[in-house]
Amino acid sequence: MRARVRVHPRRVHRRRHRLNAAIKEAEQAGLLGDKTDLKKADGTDFKLRILVFLGAGAYICGEETALLESLEGNRPMPRSRPPFPAVAGLYAKPTVVNNVETIANVPVIFEKGLDFYKSIGNPPNNTGPKIFCLSGHVKKPGNYEIPLGKVTLRQFIEEYGGGTPSGLKVKGVLPAGVSAPVIPGDKLDVPLDYDGIKSAGSMLGSASFIVMDESVDMVWAASRMIEFFRHESCGKCTPCREGTMWLEKIYHRILLGEGMRPNDVDLLNNVSKQIAGNVLCALGDFATSPVVSTTKHFRADYDKRLVKIGAR
Repeated sequence: MRARVRVHPRRVHRRRHRLNAAIKEAEQAGLLGDKTDLKKADGTDFKLRILVFLGAGAYICGEETALLESLEGNRPMPRSRPPFPAVAGLYAKPTVVNNVETIANVPVIFEKGLDFYKSIGNPPNNTGPKIFCLSGHVKKPGNYEIPLGKVTLRQFIEEYGGGTPSGLKVKGVLPAGVSAPVIPGDKLDVPLDYDGIKSAGSMLGSASFIVMDESVDMVWAASRMIEFFRHESCGKCTPCREGTMWLEKIYHRILLGEGMRPNDVDLLNNVSKQIAGNVLCALGDFATSPVVSTTKHFRADYDKRLVKIGAR
């Protein structure tokens, strides 16, 4: 139950060394750093320094204020807001936090203009390309860059991913890793964009799609997700710290011998309600998604365990 896949430390350090080498090369060429050759750069007096910070791999650092705490050398825990990072961020200075994919789109916008960028995708709310990660029960997992809204979720799985290796139907899809509600297999004919995934009852988020075929027991799947969130909770907020622990205990009881009790589904959803909306960051809300969505869309998987074990 507790096995996890981790990136080997040597791979992390290898990537860091390669990135630092590329930065040093750019500095020597006069494109970065304090000795920037303005004629080679953008012709302005702006000089850019890039520093690589190696974190400890905490999931909570996906939350921007926890990331700032980590950069300052503190334990990564979300900050209370306001003030927001744009007002008081790193070392209390105004800070803008962006991810790599956002920054990667900037050169294209500068080079070809905003109108060109907005012409890609599905205007007005879903413009530009998006990198979609596909994993799980698919023949061709990988990262695919696709204009937003130009294919459906079903096409993405079947045409890009090659469908399920087993030939079984898709039972459910996680569109944002484990951080968003499961989309049931009968709601795959939606555009692959923010509005489309929202209409299916979930959210696009990181666009890290995990496909599960009909062989998956959704009670087991939800328990693995809850175990992850319990482990990654920073513990600052009582509802998240205590709530994820109790959700994990309930699932372990169901899966490891004692079985389902008649009120377990209600208990799981009640604990989830005590977490969602009562925490500083989104991790607590994310943690409730596997519970609420699987009990809603895959209630039969829970009922099977109640029938097998019998009410107690």
